[in-house]
Order: sequence, then structure tokens, then C-alpha cells
Amino acid sequence: MERHSLLLRHRLIKHAKAKRILFLVDRSNLGRQTDREFQQYATPDDGRKMTELYNIKQLSSNNIDPVNKVVITTIQRLYSILKGEQEYEAENEEKSVFELVTQDEKPVGIQYNPKIPISEFDFIVVDECHRSIYNKWKQVLDYFDAFIIGLTATPSKHTIGFFDNNQVMEYTHERAVADGVNVGYQVYKIRTEITQAGSKVDAGEIIEKRDKLTREKRAEQLDEDIIYEASRLDRDVVAPDQIRLVVRTFRDRLGEIFPGRTTVPKTLVFAKDDSHAEDITKIMREEFGKGNEFCKKITYRTTGEKPEDLIASFRNSPMPRIAVTVDMIATGTDIRPLECILFMRDVKTKNYFDQMKGRGTRVIKKDDLLAVTPDATTKDHFVIVDAVGVCDHAMTDTHSLERKKGMSFEQLVQTVAEGRADEDVIETLASRLARLDKKLENKEKAEIKEATGGDSLNNIINRLLDGVDTDKQIQKAKEMFKTDTPTESQVKEAAREAISFACKPFDNPRIRDTLIELKQKSEQIIDSTAIDRLIEAGFSEEAREQSEKVVKDFKEFIEKNKDEILALQIIYSKPYKMREITFNDIKKLADAIEKPPYKLSPDLLWHAYERLEKSRVKGSPKHMLTDLISLIRFAMGKEPILMPFEDVVTQKYEKWLAQQESSGRKFTLEQKQWLGMIKEHIASSVSVTLDDLDLAPFNQKGGRLKLYNVFGDDYQKILEELHEVLISQ
Repeated sequence: MERHSLLLRHRLIKHAKAKRILFLVDRSNLGRQTDREFQQYATPDDGRKMTELYNIKQLSSNNIDPVNKVVITTIQRLYSILKGEQEYEAENEEKSVFELVTQDEKPVGIQYNPKIPISEFDFIVVDECHRSIYNKWKQVLDYFDAFIIGLTATPSKHTIGFFDNNQVMEYTHERAVADGVNVGYQVYKIRTEITQAGSKVDAGEIIEKRDKLTREKRAEQLDEDIIYEASRLDRDVVAPDQIRLVVRTFRDRLGEIFPGRTTVPKTLVFAKDDSHAEDITKIMREEFGKGNEFCKKITYRTTGEKPEDLIASFRNSPMPRIAVTVDMIATGTDIRPLECILFMRDVKTKNYFDQMKGRGTRVIKKDDLLAVTPDATTKDHFVIVDAVGVCDHAMTDTHSLERKKGMSFEQLVQTVAEGRADEDVIETLASRLARLDKKLENKEKAEIKEATGGDSLNNIINRLLDGVDTDKQIQKAKEMFKTDTPTESQVKEAAREAISFACKPFDNPRIRDTLIELKQKSEQIIDSTAIDRLIEAGFSEEAREQSEKVVKDFKEFIEKNKDEILALQIIYSKPYKMREITFNDIKKLADAIEKPPYKLSPDLLWHAYERLEKSRVKGSPKHMLTDLISLIRFAMGKEPILMPFEDVVTQKYEKWLAQQESSGRKFTLEQKQWLGMIKEHIASSVSVTLDDLDLAPFNQKGGRLKLYNVFGDDYQKILEELHEVLISQ
């Protein structure tokens, strides 16, 4: 339950003078969650907890105490109370009535109960109102003469009809991400042959058959072939190796999905049914080898530990790291430290998928996250691991704002500043800025306000989303052209103006530099914990296709411009005359590939090759323009391995230094320090001249005069020799 809904109850009691409020939940574990939230909620006026001011009660019996200001219960217990029953089994509240009844089941009959007058409640707040209040249970709500308020992130057609399409507020996932109320998500896909196409068991094979409930096994020899489709998988046919392959891939790729992390993030797995959940739990424990506490099944058939205790541990304790469920945690339940959702079941219903996905959107304070996941930093997004193609259905109104996964933050900012941004670029930048906003301290947020002249990062993000919001574009067109039915061309013009206004802050180089600097600073903090950095086209098939297009475009650019652009002429020449190339030449080359239609950059190219030819890529890009030299040589087939230009230069330098010393040419410690500085400058700038010696870091050591003192008459020869050794081929 979100903070604004708690504030709603407080205002209804204090300002609307509500005598009593009924808070209707979907099942008892959501009632306990609501009760806990009330206990923790500090009112905005005097800061006291709401439970200190008012009597708030989750019903565990069929008695409604007159002193209670807020009553929390399930609709099934409320029905039992109206029928006049003295007691109601608590176990009947553990499962949602939405999952217990069919849509064509007859409505329950309600008769007047003088002990429960129709005026018992002034307001009824229905949580998860898309689920349990229709068809069979509608009469329970109709009994009371009260204002009914529904809360849901996914209103169904039943919801719209029940509330007469009276939507008090609509708050999209994208806006919630921009405002820091929710976090966004990325999709990582795992595909296996059996998952997609099913399989075949040949006649004559001895197979095991297992009772779904008792799990008792028996052996049987097949009289005929069994060919099963993917849709039968884990329901009437179980392929343990398919589950194991998905789990093992998930385990092995965690360093790729969550770079730099050694602790498995809190992960929720959705299974098809209880038997499937049992299989997944067993294989998870085997593959991770971390004991039974590491992975727990949380379903209505969980034995031993109570589901509510398991949910509490999953929410508040380091263990379990992975929970496997079917429906029990699919909706409503808040597990704020949750950073990963693994779908091992398909979902055909749009609303249900959005609810399941919503388990990962919850924000959490950094200290609370660290308490259960010690190597986490900030929860600025979560990951959907899609092992069944559920995200391919496109049945959701929300989408990942990360539309341009291959573009760096700097590229996004620059593209927006240059007025070349499409809607995908703008949404991606809004997503990255929202993630950055969660990592910033107050001091850093103040830096942004100073750079923008008082504007906050949150306002900038929302204006970016406003610029690509279709409804707002139409509204703007109506205002611009003073018409209720703007034409398509008028909407396009309004859209251009809205996008231009949204992107205007990025015209200011100070704002751009501040954001990029803060982003780099935050990334350095994250990278300091990293053991290894793995990049692969696992997040989606589109990522691999995009990488292939990037490489193809790059080779096409080289071929078309090898005689036109000086840097390409020099690199392409045989033998290479790299001593003739300058940093300015490389800068012009970088500018050329960034322009339409190519829109490339060294970082984008590097990551594309990492995805496509991982075994031939060594090291990580240094975010230097000189990496373009390595990329061009690799693309031309002149180098078998792609390495950062700085690493190539360092290798050549160390080899040259060893050769000099083995041949009797000795350098003093001071001379080696100067040689190292020259090598670093060549690695980042391609060349070094006498004029460069008047700049940092050389001027801090005495500049060109000091170089002369250190090397004597050989100083010019040293510069030329290092050029020849480190740059030329």
C-alpha cells in the first residue's frame, strides 16, 4: 500500500469526519501488510503514528468493535459477518476469492442484518479493486450505503464499469518512474529449444510418471512416441533438463544481468502450478548449492513454515534469496528489496501480467536494501528475466523506458542537445536521469539546481516525458490552434514544439557537463565493487540485431570514406604512417561517424563487437576517442584482437622498454617517469609535441626545459622514437 493511500485515510478521518472506514483487501496477507503500513505511517501534521491517533484493526474474528476507526478485512469474512456467522476460518482468507470462483458463478445472497446497519461505514476503500468485487461478491459492497473508493494499478473493464468510469486519478508507470515513486525495468531473455518448440520421447523408452499431488513416481515403457508441444511443458509433461538449463543460465549470467554483484539479488520466480514450483525450487537449490534456506517455495500448499512467515523473511531478511510462487505473491504483496523477476510461466491476461510485473517496481531506501542485500548500491531499476516469451505478447500498457540500450549516457545527452532525438532517445534519457536521481545526494542535487538556475532534475525528467506524451501533444495542439479537433499536421507541429521545449535545458553546456560528471561519478562508485564486466546480447534479441546493424554500418562508413577522411586515409595506408595522424584528425573522424545516417560512437561500436565477437574482444573501452584507431584496425581485419588503444600502447611500451634495457640502454628512475608520462599522452592524444610539454602533466614537472635536462640532446630523438614504436605499425 502506497503512502498516498494512507494519507487518504488520515484526511477522511480528520477532515471529512468519517466515523468509520472499511479497508477491503484481497486476501489476509495483504491485510497484514496494510496493518503494518498503518503502524509505520507518521501523519503529516504532528508526526505521530496513525495507530497512536486512531484504533485500527485487522479482523481476526467476526466482531466489529465500535471503537475502531479503520477496519481491515477480506470480502469473504465480511460476507460471513453479514450472514450472522459467529466465526470464520482464517485459512479461508489466505487465498483470493478471485482465484476461487468462476466468472459465471451466481452472486451471493445478502439479507439485512440489524447488527450491521447499512450505514456501518462512511467510506469503503477497496484494495486491488480489479479482482474480487464483481460477479459473485458484488452484493456485499452494494449492501452498504457508503462512498466506495477503488485502488488498482491495472483497472479492468469490470473496474471501469463498476465505478461508472469515474477515474479520480490516473498515474502511469512511466510518470511514477520519473517521479521516483517506482523504478523502471529491463528485460533479459532466456530461450531454450524445448521452451519454444517442445520435444519428443521415442517409443520404447522407459519413462517416469508422477502423481501431481503426492509426487509418487512409477516407471513405464512407452508403446508409442510422445510428441509434446511447449504449451504442455510442466503441466502434463515435465522436462527437468529444460528447467535446469534455464536455472543454470540464470545463475551463470547473473554477473551480466547485475554487473559487479556477488550476492544473488532478491529474485521472485513465477511457476505454472505448485508441482512446477516444487521442481524449480529443488533445481534452484541444486544449481546454486547454497542450502534450502537460499530458495523457498511460497504457495498455498507450502508445508511446515507458514506462507506469511516466509513472505516476511523474503521481505526483511537476507534469506531466502529466491522465492518461487504461483499466484500468492503475484499481486498486491510488497517485497521492496526485490530486484529480479523470473518468469517461468506464460501469462495471457494483460492486467495480471502488469500486476505480476509490478512486484518489482517498489522503491526502497538504500539502508533497508543493504540490510538484506549487502553488496547492493541503490535500487534504480529491476530486471525481468523472461524464460517463456511472456514479454513478447506486448499486452501491457507500460513498457521499459530503456528504448536505446546501446547508447551511452553521453550520447543520449549530446543527441538531445543537437536536436536529433526521437521519442525512443528522449524516453531512454528520461529513464537514465531517473536512475541517476536515485543515486544523488542532496549536495549533488543542489549542483544540478545551480547549473539549471533553480530547476530540479525531476522537473527536467517530467518535461521530457511531457514532450513525448501523445495526450499532451494533442492538448497542446488544441491550445495552439484553438480547435477541439486538431489535424494530424497540427498535432505533429505541437509535438515538435513540445519536444523542443523539453530538450531546451540540454542546450546549456554547463547542464550537460554537470549531468555527465555526476553520472560518471556515480558509475565509478558502482564499478568499484565489480569483479568482472560482462556484456552480451542477452537483454533482448533486438540488442543483437542492433549490434549487427552497428557493425555493418561501421564497415560501410569505412569503405565509403577511406579516401575522403584524412584519419582513415592514414590508418588505411600501407604501411601505416601513424606518426602523421593528430588528435584533431581523430576528433573529425568521430564527429563524422556520429552524424546521420550512421550515428555511431566508439562506445557503441565497442559494445556491439563485445556482443557479437566476445572471444576476440579484450578489456573494456577507456571512453577515449583514440579507441577508434583500434576499432578501425579490427574492422579492417588488420588486428585479430580488439583491445583499447591505451592497452595496445602500454603493451608496446613495456616491450620496447624491456628490449632497451636488455640491450644495455639503461634509464634512470626520473627518465622512466618522463617516459611513462609521454606514453600516457600518446595513448590518449595519438601524438606528443614540444608545445604539449607546456601543458599538464608535463608543466607540473618542469615542462620542456626539464625534459631537456633529463634527456639532454636526445630529448627530440626520444619523442620521435616513442612515436614510431607506439603508434606506427
